[in-house]
Amino acid sequence: MNYLSAETLSKSYNDRWLFKDITLGIGQGEKVAIVGENGTGKTTLIKILTGQVTPDSGIVSTREGIKLGYLTQQPNVAPALTVKEILFDDKNKIAKVVREYEECIHDAHTSPEKMQHALELMEEFNAWDYDAKVQEITGKLGIVDLDQKFEQLSGGQRKRIFLAQMLLTEPDLIIMDEPTNHLDLEAIEWLESYLAGQNVTLLMVTHDRYFLDNVSKVVLELDRGKIYRYQGNYAYFLEKKAEREEMLKTEVSKARNLMKKELEWMRKQPRARGTKAKYRVEAFYEIQEKASQNIKKDRLELDIQEARQGGKIMELHHLSKSYGDKKMVEDFNYVFKKKDRIGIVGKNGIGKSTFLDLLTGKTQPTTGEIIPGVTTKIGYFTQEVETLNPTNRVIEEVKEIAEFITMADGSQISASRFLETFLFSPEKQYNIVEKLSGGEKKRLQLLKILVTNPNFLILDEPTNDFDIDTLNVLEDFLEKFTGCLLLVSHDRYFMDHLVDQLFIFEGEGKIKPFNGNYSDYRTWIEEKEEAEKSIPATPKKQVVETPKEPKKLNLAEKTELEKLPMEIERLEAKKAEVINLLNAGVTDHKQIKEWSKEIETLTATIEASTLRWLELEERGK
Repeated sequence: MNYLSAETLSKSYNDRWLFKDITLGIGQGEKVAIVGENGTGKTTLIKILTGQVTPDSGIVSTREGIKLGYLTQQPNVAPALTVKEILFDDKNKIAKVVREYEECIHDAHTSPEKMQHALELMEEFNAWDYDAKVQEITGKLGIVDLDQKFEQLSGGQRKRIFLAQMLLTEPDLIIMDEPTNHLDLEAIEWLESYLAGQNVTLLMVTHDRYFLDNVSKVVLELDRGKIYRYQGNYAYFLEKKAEREEMLKTEVSKARNLMKKELEWMRKQPRARGTKAKYRVEAFYEIQEKASQNIKKDRLELDIQEARQGGKIMELHHLSKSYGDKKMVEDFNYVFKKKDRIGIVGKNGIGKSTFLDLLTGKTQPTTGEIIPGVTTKIGYFTQEVETLNPTNRVIEEVKEIAEFITMADGSQISASRFLETFLFSPEKQYNIVEKLSGGEKKRLQLLKILVTNPNFLILDEPTNDFDIDTLNVLEDFLEKFTGCLLLVSHDRYFMDHLVDQLFIFEGEGKIKPFNGNYSDYRTWIEEKEEAEKSIPATPKKQVVETPKEPKKLNLAEKTELEKLPMEIERLEAKKAEVINLLNAGVTDHKQIKEWSKEIETLTATIEASTLRWLELEERGK
């Protein structure tokens, strides 16, 4: 069953076709990822599918009755709205019902008629369990202050709130553009698990390769104005994409050889025989179209000379930083060594960016000392593009630093030629900076940092706005980089391939070093949790290893299994009885609160009993 269909879509900007005559469909339960280089039209395609942009041609249709949830890269609402008002807006009917019920409960002057109406709506929408879902989603996404105004939020906080709002509407079809941007690693892993496990249909644009591999089951590649479908995860897509590109090279090569012969025939073709050989003329133009395909792709090249690095790089002695009562860094000591490759891990707002600002001198410590080496030259890549002058032309940004750039082999090239290696064509070099895309601005910012030949690279979320091909090239460069590397990233794949040590930000200013990459850290956490679960309640009791095969039911468990369906039925009847009492029109607010609490307790008990019944039934097979 198709939830969303698009037929023969075409879109062009400034006489350039982004894509032409593409057709796609998203079936019920499918989890689909759209991939492609920056500028191929991924976001434009998403906007067409969600009705924000009109295609030049083609039709988009959504199945009737399907609830659509869409997460844009740059959500926006009235600045004065609170987080609570955004999460529980009128578009979310269940949230609205719960909010009205809560208002009735806490208002001693609520009329019996209004309370009765609120109770009926709670029952009609089955909204008794909704609060637990709100707590889970807001908690995992780090949304704490529901009374904070939208205008006071950072870009990352806004993104998380709109993600929570969308998930709380329980849509049938979810469409997301870069959902992992601005989420910390813990939130990404939760979202990954949530989307993989939920019975939802998903269409997303993302460059997070672990997220792609673990969530998507279908990959749509947008390339050279066409769309290619791969029925598999990201690893499967990479394999089949390589095969497709090899086949394309062969086909184009054959077409070019054939076109030479046909072109010679076309030139010799007398006009009098034009109608006789019309089919051959038409075939020639088809061959010409295939032969003229540009199969060569521009590739970013990173090859910069590094400044010489001495023995002393940077020392941190009893480093602390606080903002009022909030501790960001507390009594941290570390001596950076040659070829250190360190990743920073921790929740959003816990002090990671503050720590980087301390190292780079953008902010001063409350106490402690930072001693850099004489030859240490820092290159600091931030999440913001504040180092770019929006009124400058691209080439002016580079020439302000140097007219000629020294490469790793000691040779020098002009600023213009260097820009070309960063995929800025000669025409684009004279574009105004503010007119560049987000990915292009980030690329220019990275270029400006590398031009200075740093030997201590500090990168704060460098993967945002870069396509996967650019990320692969950046990884290759950083793997060969012989200086110090300090990296904050929510891209687990990127972290795993580049770091061998972590600084774990635990909160309250505590920073714990860990030897290993992010996957090593996750394995250590899981093993630690498993070990804690295996510790017996009473120290005297011997720890019995859990057998590989599940135990058969003993007599007591068999009896429990037989009784559980009747117990669940009794609890359901009791819940229905209490709901009827609530619906009877009683005006005693104290009694109403007690009944409401009893319904919540009964609901939780029913869920626990049902899970226990399923577990015993599985073991009893």
